[in-house]
Order: sequence, then structure tokens, then C-alpha cells
Amino acid sequence: MADAGRFEVKNFEGFVCLRIAEQRRRFWTPRLTLGLYGEADGSTRIEGVYGPSANVWSIFLYSYLLSGLVAMFSGFFGLAQWLVGEPRAWGLWIFGGALLVVVGLYVFAQIGQKLGARGMFELHLAYEKAVGEEVRLR
Repeated sequence: MADAGRFEVKNFEGFVCLRIAEQRRRFWTPRLTLGLYGEADGSTRIEGVYGPSANVWSIFLYSYLLSGLVAMFSGFFGLAQWLVGEPRAWGLWIFGGALLVVVGLYVFAQIGQKLGARGMFELHLAYEKAVGEEVRLR
């Protein structure tokens, strides 16, 4: 197979993970995770998800969680400062900074998606080649 050195396949009980080979992998490189489900008629249903590695998911998940919590609590605190008439409602400055972090994370995620588009296309072509037919994405 000509693609033998271009991809890595990891198989586990009930699912398979197809990744770009390590020497070509970058921080934004996606992978394809395929769930394998046995059907009553003896066939196998395959459902796949294109996405980043678990480390990248974790970084974004916890960054959104932390910045969202900081934004929420500082927003409440800043609003309370403003409502009681405090001259400097510094909680609102922290709220604004946390919102900027959230927007920055979103922009960074969009850039990562654009950078990973080629890798996603390569993974999809490799999957179609493996199953021997064209597969529509939903």
C-alpha cells in the first residue's frame, strides 16, 4: 500500500483511530476516530468523527472553562460593584479581559481548523480508499 508510511492506525475494542504519521503531524493535525457497531444482520455500522487529538481538546476545553468561570464571577462582582455605586468597578475590567481570552480562543480554534483542513481531506481519502467506495460526510 502506498499510504503505509503516511498514516498510523490504532485499534481498540469497538473503535479505530486513523492519524497522520508522527513525522508529518503538527499541533493542529486532525485525526479520524471510527466507531464500529455490530448490527443484527451481521454487518458492521461505522460512524466516524474528525477532530483534534485528545490533548488539543483538553487544552481548549479547560481554557474555555477557566476563562468562562473567571468571566462569570468577575462579571457578577463587577456588576455588584457598579450597583452599589463604587467609583472603580474593577471587576468589570477583569470581565472584559476574560471575554477577550474567550474570543482569542475562538479565533485560534478557527485558525487551527483552517490549517488542519488538508489533513482532514487526506484522512478522508485514505478512509475511502480503505473501504473501496465514496463516502458522504454529514
